[in-house]
Amino acid sequence: MIPGDERMVGMSAPFGLQPTVEIVQAGDPVLRASAPAWDPSARREDLDALVELMRSTMLAAPGVGLAAPQIGLSLRLAVLQDLWPIDEETAAAKEREPLEFMVAVDPSYIPVGGRTATHFEGCLSVRGYTASVERPADILASWSDLDGVRHERELHGWQARIFQHETDHLNGTLYVDKAATRSLCTEQNYSRFWSYEPASTVREGLGY
Repeated sequence: MIPGDERMVGMSAPFGLQPTVEIVQAGDPVLRASAPAWDPSARREDLDALVELMRSTMLAAPGVGLAAPQIGLSLRLAVLQDLWPIDEETAAAKEREPLEFMVAVDPSYIPVGGRTATHFEGCLSVRGYTASVERPADILASWSDLDGVRHERELHGWQARIFQHETDHLNGTLYVDKAATRSLCTEQNYSRFWSYEPASTVREGLGY
């Protein structure tokens, strides 16, 4: 069994529903620890069950990514998927393309070129808040699958942002560590005051 995953024991999916677990919130030390090196000796059936649990928890939240520390497990593992419907204008502004489900073991990334993008982000482990984060807009992503095969792929726009956000979790970093502090908003106030404003107006209004 994977260390720390005792919560999975005996979990079932009655009536075809998928089980979920509680998402750890900011302040829990597991979110500030760098996950140890990946242990390839974990049983595959345990890993498959964990991945399905993480996926169902992510989708139920709802979210587009979930790292193992967010459910209390200090493992270098994340799941990502962004297939939520979105209007064309918002998708274009955020360079948001559909991201099929992927499992990332021991992920890492490096910027490609010098282009950056600044957008508001949220996090399932920092419930109720959002803030503006500047990140590389283009990255070379690297990760292993559950079979231990290493993959590399260039990611751009919102896909690159999701991959960076989840990878950062495995190194004890939350998005608020990289955010413009004065941009921090409750989700309600962001929707009320800023969500439809141009970036320049938001920066001026919040003073960052």
